[in-house]
Amino acid sequence: MNLNHKDEQMIALLRQDGRMAVSELARRLAVSRTAAQVRLAKLERNGVITGYGAVMSPAYLQDRVRALVMMKFPPDRRAGIEQALNEMAQVTSLYSISGVFDLAGVVSARSMAELDRTIDTIGCLEGIDETMSSVILSTKIDR
Repeated sequence: MNLNHKDEQMIALLRQDGRMAVSELARRLAVSRTAAQVRLAKLERNGVITGYGAVMSPAYLQDRVRALVMMKFPPDRRAGIEQALNEMAQVTSLYSISGVFDLAGVVSARSMAELDRTIDTIGCLEGIDETMSSVILSTKIDR
């Protein structure tokens, strides 16, 4: 789907506040409420916007310990590993990546001990050959 400048602006606004009212979207985009509603419906219908979710506050996140966990495994193990990671509530995002490692996941835990246990659990998943973890110290940009 070809997105124009107004579509990109709407997406940026919704990434900041997924509950923004259509009237506020219209005001910020300098279009009518009807035009904003039609544009939003088109983005949803075409699968550009597939849902809306909760964004955690900085206060909540500051009490969490997070790490980036890189994983290496044989290609035939991917489906099982992805399924196991999907079932782990501490894994908040998962990326297929190029390079030496195959997947990178962000793990979020209530404590360093829970983070350590979760990373150990990931390393023990059937098919995982190697992991490399880095604790996330702070977030500089999160869009």
